[in-house]
Amino acid sequence: MGISVYQATVPAIQQMFGSLSAILTKAAAHAEAKKIDPSVFINARLAPDMHPLVRQVQIASDNAKGLCARLANVAIPSFPDTETTFADLQQRITKTLDFIKTLKPEQFEGAEKREITLKLGPQEVKWSGQVYLLNFGLPNFYFHVTTAYDILRHNGVEVGKRDFMGSF
Repeated sequence: MGISVYQATVPAIQQMFGSLSAILTKAAAHAEAKKIDPSVFINARLAPDMHPLVRQVQIASDNAKGLCARLANVAIPSFPDTETTFADLQQRITKTLDFIKTLKPEQFEGAEKREITLKLGPQEVKWSGQVYLLNFGLPNFYFHVTTAYDILRHNGVEVGKRDFMGSF
């Protein structure tokens, strides 16, 4: 028996959001200990043309709920992008995980063959669920979680690979 789409998706997202939540907690503590305005971290970016931390977390959330919802063939919940604090970002992660927890493994059955259609800019792209999951969905999610980690690490928050990997 092979791995199911549910097993390849939900636990990975839960693990990484657990890690991201812990990293954000460390960042908030770091800001407090060093007397740094938390908005410095919230609005930090790695390069002028990249999104700041707050947007990286929002996009990771959008990717996680979109990935799971599409593969489970349910409506994607919409969350407004209004976060401005570490507490707001933690709430965003919690809301995303709460949605994902409502999904059952049987909703993902056959998802690897289900056609997934996305609008990327002016272009509409169609993939099988498997290609979407492995070649777009998870890599995109990991990119934004990694970038959030990198922004905080670059700005002096003491986090390392173990923080990024979390517990599994």
